[in-house]
Amino acid sequence: MDFRKRLKANEAGATAIEYALIAALIAVAGVVAFTATGTTINESFINITDGFCAAVGGTFSTDEGGTGSCTFS
Repeated sequence: MDFRKRLKANEAGATAIEYALIAALIAVAGVVAFTATGTTINESFINITDGFCAAVGGTFSTDEGGTGSCTFS
């Protein structure tokens, strides 16, 4: 009977599950935030590169893979 009382009073497993759920939620929020930030940063670098390319008389273009180049006519 003593084992059953100790097992019922033991909440370590429940606490571990709660911490795991909190960690998973933080991880998902981080992935979403970093994905959105990465897209914004990429667009910013493309705009900066386009400006530099235009300043030296070229045109900037990107391909489907996201690789860009400055070409001069």
